[in-house]
Amino acid sequence: MAARGSERVVELLEELIVELPVRLRGSRARLSDQALGVVRTLVDELGLVTRDDLDELELRVAQLEHRLRLLEEPSVSLSPPPQH
Repeated sequence: MAARGSERVVELLEELIVELPVRLRGSRARLSDQALGVVRTLVDELGLVTRDDLDELELRVAQLEHRLRLLEEPSVSLSPPPQH
C-alpha cells in the first residue's frame, strides 16, 4: 500500500513538472492556486501533518500538562490549619 502511495506521489510530481512550463504562460495567480492545490493533495495523500495541525497539538499538550500539574499539586484546604 505504501508503494502504491509513493507511485501516486511520483505521478503527481511528474504531471506538475510537465505542466509547469505551460502553466507559466498563463496567469500567475492561477498557477499559484493550482500548485497549492497539488501540494495540498500530496500532503493529504501522504498523511503529512500541517503546521496548523502541529500548532494545535502543541497547544493541547501544553493544556494537558498544565492540568496535570494542577492535579499533582497538594490540594489547598479551605479549613484553618490545625492548632497545637
